[in-house]
Amino acid sequence: MLHYQEYRHPTSKEWLVLLHGAGGSSIVWYKQIRAFSAHFNLLLIDLKGHGKSIGKTLYTPRYSFTDIAVDVLKVLQTLSVPPCHFMGISLGAIVIRKIAELEMSRVKTLLMAGAVVGLNFRSQFLMRVAARVRHLVPYMWIYRIYANILMPRKRHKTSRRLFINEAAKIRQKEFLRWFSLTADLSPLLRFFRTVELPVPTVYIMGEEDYMFLPQVKALLKVQHRYSSLIIVPDAGHICNIDNAAFFNRVTLETLEALTVPPASDEGGR
Repeated sequence: MLHYQEYRHPTSKEWLVLLHGAGGSSIVWYKQIRAFSAHFNLLLIDLKGHGKSIGKTLYTPRYSFTDIAVDVLKVLQTLSVPPCHFMGISLGAIVIRKIAELEMSRVKTLLMAGAVVGLNFRSQFLMRVAARVRHLVPYMWIYRIYANILMPRKRHKTSRRLFINEAAKIRQKEFLRWFSLTADLSPLLRFFRTVELPVPTVYIMGEEDYMFLPQVKALLKVQHRYSSLIIVPDAGHICNIDNAAFFNRVTLETLEALTVPPASDEGGR
């Protein structure tokens, strides 16, 4: 089973599950743990082949997003976690969207941070280049180049360094398995853009996330019944690190608004 870490709240019944992105680990949430655990039961999970889940699950030559989502669901089933809120960053946002598709009854809210909902020309070009050289060069060359393109600014330095340092802990074969997911990415994202699930969905995007924010804005023009967008100032793709104070505040405000029970109208009767 995947490695996980729990932070139990003494009184709250609400759960918040946090999922990192490709090449990362649960450490990406280090600026959220104290703020979020003061209000919710937290569950941080290291995805297959990442962080402390390395070597903990059976590997197959090729992964699918369904495989990854099912791994997370097994953890929830083992711990008897009730329906809860899910937050994912980058590729982790794709995973929680897949979880909602597979078992919507488990999902109260989807919090899509640094969400990938479409690929612009530059990201498609980078994936094509990586596909050609992935067997020829060390995978960390690809990660470093991608990190610097995705998070180019000086204030992205902390998130960029964390991204690179955590990616260095996985293995070349594991990188290739995860890279195989890119073959499924375009049709999966196309489906996501076509179908809006009846689940409260909040996109939390850095204002400097030039690769993915425009696609989210375009999506919200057609998917706005259950979906909304929060833009984090002075932040790029890993917006929960670049501007943690703003990110934590708006996340807690959003969850509070979604979990407060509706006011009773008995007094007016």
